[in-house]
Amino acid sequence: MAQLSQDCFAFGGPMLSVDDAVALIAARVTPVADTETVALSAADGRTLAADVIAPLPLPPFTNSAVDGYAVASRDLPVTEAQALAVAGRVAAGGTAPDQVAARHAVRIFTGAPMPQGTDTVFMQEDVQLDAEGRVVLPPGLKAGANVRPAGEDIAAGAVGVRAGTRLRPQDVAVIAAFGLTHVTVRRRIRVALLSTGDEVVAPGASRGAAQLYDSNRAMLAALLRRLGCTVNDLGIVGDDATALAAALAAAAAHNDLIVTSGGVSTGEEDHVRAGLESVGNLVLWRMAIKPGRPVAMGVIEGAALIGLPGNPVASYVTFVHVVQPAIAALSGGVWRRPMAMPVRAAFAYRKKGGRREYVRVHLRRGDDGVLEAVKFPREGAGLLSSLVETDGLVELSEDVTEVAPGDIVGFLAYATLT
Repeated sequence: MAQLSQDCFAFGGPMLSVDDAVALIAARVTPVADTETVALSAADGRTLAADVIAPLPLPPFTNSAVDGYAVASRDLPVTEAQALAVAGRVAAGGTAPDQVAARHAVRIFTGAPMPQGTDTVFMQEDVQLDAEGRVVLPPGLKAGANVRPAGEDIAAGAVGVRAGTRLRPQDVAVIAAFGLTHVTVRRRIRVALLSTGDEVVAPGASRGAAQLYDSNRAMLAALLRRLGCTVNDLGIVGDDATALAAALAAAAAHNDLIVTSGGVSTGEEDHVRAGLESVGNLVLWRMAIKPGRPVAMGVIEGAALIGLPGNPVASYVTFVHVVQPAIAALSGGVWRRPMAMPVRAAFAYRKKGGRREYVRVHLRRGDDGVLEAVKFPREGAGLLSSLVETDGLVELSEDVTEVAPGDIVGFLAYATLT
């Protein structure tokens, strides 16, 4: 289990910016030490524990990039077409002919090894065959054209995939191209997940007239699993600071991270702060973010705790911008802030300076073909429909106070966030 000091997140400011919170997490969290070796077929989404060094060059041999005719550069036509005898044929996976004599060409196919003595390939659509079966080559082709040299992609001994990479299908492809069947990854991060409050009940349970079904826990569990975490679902803890403290202490003993939903505001029935402080150390209470200002961060017996707001939109937004970087740090990975795509605002909006805000929008094309962001018509952070009926979030930085129709704003698609 990751072991954090009680003051590892300590920060003296009254309200932390999103960037400062992420930087603090990256600087202070120690990755889990345990690793395991998994089959390459099961490696997608796992975090690489050590650099994968290329045991061979890619490609491992010089080959043709096209279907055509391989020749030596010394025989390239300069000012007028010339015909060369065809000395043989080599297909992908085949054996290249021996040394090719001067003024001869070899019929070759994409991926086939280059015959000895040849270094340039004419594309088949650029040549003709004459009545004698010779290939007629046009002038003007540069030496080395249409050839993929050995090691052109990755040299032997170079780093193919770096430690800390959360493996994607393309990373898996590189490792497979080296002929490797297994890879060493960090073990999965163990996350305890629980909801708080008497006002929520589990889906399928009997619901009182003043209660809601717990949607946050289902959403957060799905998000955590997408990040490759092992989720320990602790259910719902009611509005009881003592019971919550006991649940948090028990969770800290067997998990790297505890994620809670609800109970992090300042009301009399918000017990996460009191529960945390009775068994651990509270180090952050508020962030300069909307939706989601009340976010708790702390440490309990070496396990990190992040308490998210109860409103589902705020819970989603803070998960993306706080929990995801924490999981990356615990996994030994590098957190890369999602890149916002510039789009044109089709809405007006005002906000306070000094905090980052995320506006739910869907995209459409304007009459001129430019992508426009259309704001969801309602504001509430409790509106699940606003996450379902939009395409992503417009990110407004701390120094922005107003958006006018036609302004260029940064758009973050949900698909790039989770």
